[in-house]
This record gives sequence, C-alpha cells and structure tokens, in this order.
Amino acid sequence: MEITSQNYDELVASGKPVVLDFWATWCGPCKKVGPLVEELAAEYADKAVIGKVDVEEEDELASRFGIRNIPTIIYLKNGEVVDKQVGATTKAVLEDKLKAIL
Repeated sequence: MEITSQNYDELVASGKPVVLDFWATWCGPCKKVGPLVEELAAEYADKAVIGKVDVEEEDELASRFGIRNIPTIIYLKNGEVVDKQVGATTKAVLEDKLKAIL
C-alpha cells in the first residue's frame, strides 16, 4: 500500500497500528527491505496498516517524521511513534517490532 499525505490521517484513524516504510527507488537497502515489508503487509493485513512512503514523492510526510536516512521504518500506535528501524534488517526484526505493538 502506498501511503501519502492524502491518505495518512485516514489510515491512522483506523485504530490499527501503522507501519510506515520510508524508501526511494534509487536506494539499494530499500530494495532489500521492501519485499519483507510487503510480506508483513500481507500476513498482518487484518491487524495492522502497513505501507510504503516514497520520500521523493512525499517530502511532507518524510519531514513530519524527521526522516534523514532510508530505509526507515516507523511504528505507530494510536498515532504516536513507538518504535523505529533505520537501515536494512531482517524480517524477524521487523516482525518482532510489529508484534510488540499489536
């Protein structure tokens, strides 16, 4: 799911935890993490909102979260940032962080 400034507020209002993957098409590590995030999105579709934020297209959202490096994955619960992962990592690490906020 592509998350934009237009659909962000609506997704956060769903009441589900939200996971934002900040990435860019030219970012090598983003290409490694992207498929892992997509797998989690499919596996947890009924429990959490998981999507990607293209920093080239969505500089407003990137600025709002103070994104300096990509990939950066932000975990939100009740609209508040509760965890963050900067840089490439494993699916297990991403999933553990998600399970902690479910």
